Amino acid sequence: MTYRTSVQIVADLLSAAEQSGMEGIKTTSLLTKANLSHSRLSKFIANLTGAELINRIEFDGRHTFVITPKGRQYLESYKRFSSLAESFGLDM
Repeated sequence: MTYRTSVQIVADLLSAAEQSGMEGIKTTSLLTKANLSHSRLSKFIANLTGAELINRIEFDGRHTFVITPKGRQYLESYKRFSSLAESFGLDM
């Protein structure tokens, strides 16, 4: 069994937010797509919002997350680096 690194989990969260577009993604969908527990997701969300990679929008007590332009840039850089690492036979 291989475990994901924090960097891979961040990429998964940003990808899920990006795929949801400007409407954003709700907490439950993010939990499912990233395959995380609520407590672990909360820690990642705190880091991602603090780094301005995603925005948290609260409406009627529900949270929705939208990727920022900075988050898209991070995700694009991650994909390029991951692809480069794989071309050298490295597992990310």
